[in-house]
Amino acid sequence: MPNYRPIDVPPGAENPLSAAVSGRDRDTLDMVTQAVKHQQTLLAFQPVIVAQEQGRVGFYEGLIRVMDETGRIIPAKDFMPVVERTELGREIDVVALNMGMRTLYENPSVRLSINMSARSIGYQRWMQTLNRWLKKDASVGERLILEITESSAMDQPELVVDFMNRLSARGICFALDDFGAGYTALRYLKDFYFDVLKIDMQFCNGIADDPDMQVLTRAMIQIGQHFDMLVVAEGVERLQDVDMLVEMGADCLQGYYFKAPQVRPNWLADGKNSVSEAGMRA
Repeated sequence: MPNYRPIDVPPGAENPLSAAVSGRDRDTLDMVTQAVKHQQTLLAFQPVIVAQEQGRVGFYEGLIRVMDETGRIIPAKDFMPVVERTELGREIDVVALNMGMRTLYENPSVRLSINMSARSIGYQRWMQTLNRWLKKDASVGERLILEITESSAMDQPELVVDFMNRLSARGICFALDDFGAGYTALRYLKDFYFDVLKIDMQFCNGIADDPDMQVLTRAMIQIGQHFDMLVVAEGVERLQDVDMLVEMGADCLQGYYFKAPQVRPNWLADGKNSVSEAGMRA
């Protein structure tokens, strides 16, 4: 076996790899900061399909996007890991909530989920934004689903439980996002009272060909059903996976097999022609 030596770094100097990562992160922070400052943000909407009636949409997920200086649409997965633990991450959650609430207000027939980090629960501007829209039209809250990732929910579970209890009284629903991707303490599921359980795409994409994933996913579906949660399978891209997940008992399906996220879907108030993210990037 080769004897690899660590990179020699002079005392006080930064590792070249660390420097490259730090530089990339700084560029990402700058790009997102400018996008928020100049309101170069938007939502892309992806339908969540009812498994037993695949012509029917259960709700839409509003996915935050920013535009860089060239006009390219940048998805959240390319910047949220860098900004989530910063003040900028809280501002992104405020922007997403504001755009989502406006969408609900202007489109009375739509039900929409919006992502947020549990770290935004105590952020004053986030709550002010929510209260402002609910004061304008309290019924909007009854069509709002707040998606909280499994990993952020586990950071402060007691805080999340209290937050959910308070907002549930105002008609708002909650989804546990990316279930299976983090380190959920399963004992908290009985306290959380999530309305929706979204199984991470790593379990659903290609599941028809993977017996191990079938066992794990079936168990997660059963957990969701036991706690009376609507179970959504994410990242579905193939017909054979659709058939497998329906047979397993998933309530809803979400993924490119049905439709890519769109920034101007046909149902959007005052919307133009429907444009998918793939089309916008081309």
